[in-house]
Amino acid sequence: MKKILVLFALLAAFSAAAKDYTLLSPDGRLKIDIRDGATLTYSVSYNGTALINPSEIGLTLEDGTLYGPGTRFTKAIRSSRDQTFQAALFKRSEVQDKCNELRLRAKDFDLVFRAYNDGAAYRYEPKKAITVKSEKATFRFADDWMAYVPYTGNGDNEGSQFYTSFEAPYQHHKLSEWDREHLVFLPITIEAADGIRVCLVESDLLDYPGMFLGNDGGTPNLYGIFAEVPTVTDRDGYNKLQRIVHKRADVIAQDTKQLPWRGIIVAAEDRQLAQSDFVYRLATPADQSKDWSWVKPGKVAWDWWNDWNLYGVDFEAGTNNETYKYYIDFAASKGIEYVILDEGWSIRGKSLLDVVPEIDLDLLCNYAKEKGVGLILWAGCYPFMEDMEAVCAKYSAMGIKGWKIDFMDYDDQLMVQFYRRAAETAARYGMMCDFHGAFKPTGLHRTYPNVINFEGVYGLENLKWNQRADEVTYDVTIPFVRLVAGPADYTQGAMRNATRANFRAVNSEPMSQGTRCHQLAEYVVFDAPLTMLCDSPSNYLQEPECTDFIAKIPTVWDETIALDGKIGEYVVMARRKGDTWYIGALNGWEARDIEITLPVALKGGIAFQDGANAHRAARDYKRVTGIDLSSGKVKVHLAPGGGYVLTAR
Repeated sequence: MKKILVLFALLAAFSAAAKDYTLLSPDGRLKIDIRDGATLTYSVSYNGTALINPSEIGLTLEDGTLYGPGTRFTKAIRSSRDQTFQAALFKRSEVQDKCNELRLRAKDFDLVFRAYNDGAAYRYEPKKAITVKSEKATFRFADDWMAYVPYTGNGDNEGSQFYTSFEAPYQHHKLSEWDREHLVFLPITIEAADGIRVCLVESDLLDYPGMFLGNDGGTPNLYGIFAEVPTVTDRDGYNKLQRIVHKRADVIAQDTKQLPWRGIIVAAEDRQLAQSDFVYRLATPADQSKDWSWVKPGKVAWDWWNDWNLYGVDFEAGTNNETYKYYIDFAASKGIEYVILDEGWSIRGKSLLDVVPEIDLDLLCNYAKEKGVGLILWAGCYPFMEDMEAVCAKYSAMGIKGWKIDFMDYDDQLMVQFYRRAAETAARYGMMCDFHGAFKPTGLHRTYPNVINFEGVYGLENLKWNQRADEVTYDVTIPFVRLVAGPADYTQGAMRNATRANFRAVNSEPMSQGTRCHQLAEYVVFDAPLTMLCDSPSNYLQEPECTDFIAKIPTVWDETIALDGKIGEYVVMARRKGDTWYIGALNGWEARDIEITLPVALKGGIAFQDGANAHRAARDYKRVTGIDLSSGKVKVHLAPGGGYVLTAR
């Protein structure tokens, strides 16, 4: 009996010691509840609707120290943020950062929560460098809702799925129907109750592994999974361009003081996700003591997607000087800022300092400079990693403007550190970075404005080889999922367009799914400060109206508004640069008629719209001038896989 009384007394004492905290968003709609007891949990609700039930979080350090569970916080510091900052090379020129913050202070770390009107975020801030053995990050959703889920592939030679290109079409199913054989990478979007949407992201990932997600089996409960630190790697994989991991340590992060934000974006309707700046807002700002004005966004004439396939020329096209001079001439004639030399300009399997004999890089750099065109070089991850300083020094001196770095295919701590080191090194030499074969954006483009784009998207390249791809449905899904995290190197601009029935996967003369206007609208709907023109210059020269539109459209914006949309069905975006508005609509496979409400009063504009026979011949389009916009609305018919673009002031 005495033992029972002692047990009850201990339980009562523990219960009394547990503390509860509540944090509301500035508008009072979003609520975070934190409980500090035997476990450390948080929960999230919006407008009284439970979204995430109490979910455990915590860190276990290498020496067994726990950050979170059982912690007794010594102080709770509340504050508010309300500021507007200038954004560089982004979807809007100004970003509002308004939230309420709760900082829970412990002896060795702070745990920080923020409640925004559009989401919740938390992060650990250690007071000294730590080595993390494991992290518990759970998301116990309040119901078994439908989700848009991107799975990894079949894993690599280390028997895991941490090796992935971070590009996959979405599976749309209930959380409880999660495929436990595969990991899931971020972002994912969940269709919650009352039309609410939840998107899981992370931000400020600079010195820590990225988070994958798993499911504990037949429930709506998700948890974070993290790659351990690599200990044995070599140069292997595709053409010896990749870093392949053969062995890992039993910790996920070593000597780190910079842990990322875990973000839970909440939207009352689909379209709000498509205009989110949540990830960018949480990222570390760029060093303002440095001059970043040399970073120039723009379009890129690209060789790889069209397989260097020129026609109507008197030389054999390929990886040679004549071909690249032709690309440079094309870019110069259209006012396109850059030309990329993709894989093949350097000797495969060797250093990036070894150029193939068919290419005279000095000649091309001088020729491009005379024409007012910048050159960007493609690089495999491992060769760039090996000779980073040397290749940046050499090629920046020649006038090369940046790098397209490919085949990273991991997001463990060492690879995350590589991104930062590559950005930092390239910046010192006045060079931009486009990370291809990359994990999703986590705000690095705010910290280093020379990081001008990321892949991590199931882009147009997949139509070169995947006959079963459904790119049109993917196109009207990513504005609400992948693009929520940041810009994407999707590589649009195909001039060979196909209906669903007529599409064929062709490597040397590839085509897109959906209409010509679908391709044009992607330049408005998709974020990409460095945007590819994927098709052959020969094809573009046959299509001057469309090419002129693509060549002249901005790639960064003063204002972005998502006007309408439904995930997986259609989306309508409005972008402003100066006093010119661009409105783009993308449609899924079902034809539809929509009425677009203009963001402001606009005068007569110019539109590209699906032609009367676009449902049969996807290249059919009509350019219309002098459109009457006095009503503040415009009615649009979208063909299956269709699109629409309006330019007006």
